[in-house]
Amino acid sequence: MDVHISLHGRRDLAAQVYRQLLDAILDGRLREGERLPPTRELARRLDISRNTVALAYDRLVADGFLVGRAGAGTFVSGEQVRGRAAPRGVVRPRPVWDDLTPPSRMAPARYDFRVGVPDARLFPMETWRRLVARELRASVAGYGDPAGHEPLREAISRHIGLSRSVHAGAGDVLITNGAQQALDLIGRVLIEPGAVVAVEEPGYPPARLLFRSLGARVAGVPVDAEGIDVRAIPRTAKLVYVTPSHQFPLGTPMSLARRAALLAWAERRRAVVIEDDYDSEFRFGERPLEPLQSLDRAGRVIYVGSFSKTLLPMLRLGFLVAPASLTPALTAARHLSDWHGELPTQAALARFIDEGLLARHIRRATREYAARHALIAEALAADERVRLVPSTAGLHLCALGASVRPAPGLAVEALEAYCGQSPPQRGLVLGYGAIGRDAIPEGLRLLRSRLTQASQDSSRMSAGPEPAAALP
Repeated sequence: MDVHISLHGRRDLAAQVYRQLLDAILDGRLREGERLPPTRELARRLDISRNTVALAYDRLVADGFLVGRAGAGTFVSGEQVRGRAAPRGVVRPRPVWDDLTPPSRMAPARYDFRVGVPDARLFPMETWRRLVARELRASVAGYGDPAGHEPLREAISRHIGLSRSVHAGAGDVLITNGAQQALDLIGRVLIEPGAVVAVEEPGYPPARLLFRSLGARVAGVPVDAEGIDVRAIPRTAKLVYVTPSHQFPLGTPMSLARRAALLAWAERRRAVVIEDDYDSEFRFGERPLEPLQSLDRAGRVIYVGSFSKTLLPMLRLGFLVAPASLTPALTAARHLSDWHGELPTQAALARFIDEGLLARHIRRATREYAARHALIAEALAADERVRLVPSTAGLHLCALGASVRPAPGLAVEALEAYCGQSPPQRGLVLGYGAIGRDAIPEGLRLLRSRLTQASQDSSRMSAGPEPAAALP
């Protein structure tokens, strides 16, 4: 045990030691069962008499906070209720944070259709442990490059160049702790207080909330069967966030015509487009359309990628590819935010990519996810109460027109949760990464038994987009 004790003056020394040890116990800094240093050692460190320390210990033992064990030492007792909370205080956050509370976690269920959760059983964990252990043995203490581990940046630039036709060298890649940090860095660099940021409606809630927290006025822009309606983007928007390869959460890809229109709009308006390519690795049909980044000739697209879906969310590894004009500012923002991520993990991922293990894992996982996708799509297509949104990629499917009554053991998300405007679209978003293939049929039977026809017609995908929300 090593707890900091700071004595002030030379009066009431035993009381000072008692009070600071008591505070450490009540605050949880000293936990049940922890051994305190011998009285002689603590007295030497504090430059006070041993009797003074012994008096403080004896008082804590008498109060039930410590217990002495013959021949073993003095330990924190488990009999007292501890864990003091911090003072409530009177300082208030900015008003925007009043309704930006941490999300509640959906508990795992027997039939788990949660969205955005890959199957950890498909990940080659033993191989990953070997790679990480190797890098930990070889790691050198010290700070790293805020842009990320150079071999990983090189590996990512090659990987996305081959798999997604993204035009980027190692110097264009910045490593982040997942896609969310990438969005945060972009927002810090580009968003002025009161600036208008356009997002898809329905869309990815963490992005919408993040932009709000940075002082932006967020405008939801409707999505139809071809993607975001470019005509409905507010004229004053300076940043547009889209998921063109596999729209989140509907699942439709943005058409080539709509991509061209969005890029032309951004050039005319001198705006920036954030392209979140969050799970495009898993494709079950035709070759995907070229990403916006590869079609961009004006340098107005920032490409964001993540390994949370292809590997594991707990690794917190993502990246962004930005025009050269933004790279210095984004790197500086990363440095000011948290300097850099875990270098051994980044080095292990570089080897994972270079040794062909990532490509092998993606091929294996894609086959399994394709089978799960087919099971769910076939069942939903046969149910007249819902209308399946066509999708040939990713880790989830969307069905419009119905809601689900809660049921024990069933975890499924409502489309309403992804809508930022009223009235929300009615429907279901079903992930298939967290549920095994053998559990899907029974899970679908339970889900269909809990379906309720929506009171509101959810046909916006076919009827076309609605006007964007007006902004002052």
